[in-house]
Amino acid sequence: MSAAPETAVAGPSTAEDLNAAVEAGQVAFEQARLADPGTRAGWLEAVAAGLEHDAAGLVETAVKETHLAAARLEGELKRTVFQLRLFADEIRLGEHFDATIDHADPEWGMGPRPDLRRYNVPLGVVGVFGASNFPFAFSVMGGDTASALAAGCAVVHKAHDAHRELAARTARAVLDALEGAGAPSGLFSLVTGRQAGEALVDHHLVKAVGFTGSTAGGRALLDRIAARPEPIPFFGELGGINAVFVTPGAWAARRAEIISGYAGSFTLGMGQFCTKPGLLFVPAGHDKGIRGELEAALAGFTSARLLSPRLHAGYTEAVARLRGSGGVDVLVEGDFADEPAPTVLHTTAAAVRSNPDLLRQEMFGPASLVVEYADEAELPALAELLEGQLTTTLQAEADDDVTALAARLADISGRVLWNGWPTGVTVSYAQHHGGPYPATTSNTTSVGTAAIRRFLRPVAFQQFPASRLPEPLQDSNPWRVPQRVDGIWQHPARAVKEGLQ
Repeated sequence: MSAAPETAVAGPSTAEDLNAAVEAGQVAFEQARLADPGTRAGWLEAVAAGLEHDAAGLVETAVKETHLAAARLEGELKRTVFQLRLFADEIRLGEHFDATIDHADPEWGMGPRPDLRRYNVPLGVVGVFGASNFPFAFSVMGGDTASALAAGCAVVHKAHDAHRELAARTARAVLDALEGAGAPSGLFSLVTGRQAGEALVDHHLVKAVGFTGSTAGGRALLDRIAARPEPIPFFGELGGINAVFVTPGAWAARRAEIISGYAGSFTLGMGQFCTKPGLLFVPAGHDKGIRGELEAALAGFTSARLLSPRLHAGYTEAVARLRGSGGVDVLVEGDFADEPAPTVLHTTAAAVRSNPDLLRQEMFGPASLVVEYADEAELPALAELLEGQLTTTLQAEADDDVTALAARLADISGRVLWNGWPTGVTVSYAQHHGGPYPATTSNTTSVGTAAIRRFLRPVAFQQFPASRLPEPLQDSNPWRVPQRVDGIWQHPARAVKEGLQ
C-alpha cells in the first residue's frame, strides 16, 4: 500500500476556525441530506478505501504517538474500515429511516384518520470528540463519526491532543476520499485545541455531540450542553468498572481458568480499555491462594508505557487512592514505573457495604480490585451498590440459580456476559455498547449498526401532496426502502433478493 505524505500539524484551532468549519458543515449537510442511500454509502466506502490506501503510514504515525504496538493498531484500523463498510451496507437497506405510512382511513377505530407518514431525518451538524485509548476506532473516523455520516449528518471532529499528528493524517485521508467521491465540501472537518472544543459544544448550528472519555470530562460537557439556550443530545461514553461475579459453583469448577482469563482481560492494552474488568467478586476464604495464582497468571505480562503522561498520572493517583482506603489491601504488588507492572487490590463484601465508593473508583490502567463475599445470596445486594456499567459478567455454571443477580445486572448494564470477558467489542447488528449513567449519558449504543439511529429524529407529514413527500414516504418508494404501510411491513429490497418481485 502506498502512503500519503505526512500532514503538517497546525496549531490549535481558533474560534474563527471552528465557526468556519461548522458553517461549512451546515451548508454541506443541506446538500448531503438530499442524497439517496446508495450515494451516501458510496462516500463511506470511499473513506474506507482511503484509510486502507494509507494504512502503513497511519499505523506508523500511531505507533509513534500512542506507544501502542503495530499489531494492535493494524487490527484497530481494520475494524474501523470494516465498520465503515458495514454501515454502508446498512444504510443501503434503508431500515434506519423507519418509514411508516398510514393512509387516510374514514373507518379508523377512533374516528377518521388523516393521511399520516413518518420517517427519520438526520439531525444536522454533529460535533465529535476523539478518544485517547482508541486512536482509530473511537477517534477521527471512529464509531461516532462514521455513524453520524451514515445517518446523513455533517461532522466536525475535535482531535484528541494525545495523537494530533495521527488525527491530522487521518483527516487528510478522509477529506481526500470524500472529495474524490463527490461528497459536498465541508461534510467533514477537523479542529484541535480546548478553545475549539468549547466553541464546538456551544455553537448554535451543532445539533448533537458525541464523546468518549473520562467521567469528569464527559460530565463537564454534559453540564455545558445543558446550559445552552438550546440543549442538544449528548452521546457521552464516560467509562465504567465492568464488574465480574463468580459463583461458588464456577469457582470450584474453573478457578484456574477464571483467574487466567481475568488476568488477561484487565491487563489487555495495559488496562486502557473502557470495558476492562475492574472488579472481580469471588467466594471468600481463598485470598492467599488467589495471590499465588494471580502472580503466576501475570508472570508473562509485558509492560508498556501508558498512552500519555497525563493518563499515567491519573492512573497512579487512582490506584494510590483506592489502595489507601480502609478495608483494602494488596494481592499483587505492582508499580508506577514508566512501564507499570499490574496491581491487584483486595477487599471484602463487608468493606464495600460500609463504603460503596470502593466499587466506583475507576483505575484506568493495569489494575483491578478483587472482592470476597461470604455467601452467594449476597450477590444481588452487592450488585445493588454498583453504578451504571458498560458491561457486567456472570461466571456461572448451568445449574446455578442466578436469576435475581442476572436481572439486577441487566438493570445496570448495557451488555451482560455469560462466562466470557468484557474486553473485545465486536461491531455487529445486535451489539450494544452503552449503559446507564455514569457509563454513558444516553440509552443508545456507540458500537454497531444501531449507532446510526442516535443521529436521527422522527418527523411526521400529515396530508402532504404525494409530489411533496420525501422519497422514503412516497407510495412509489423510489429508494426501495422498507415501509410499514397501514401496519404491515414491506421489504422491497429483501423481496427482490429472494426472487419475490
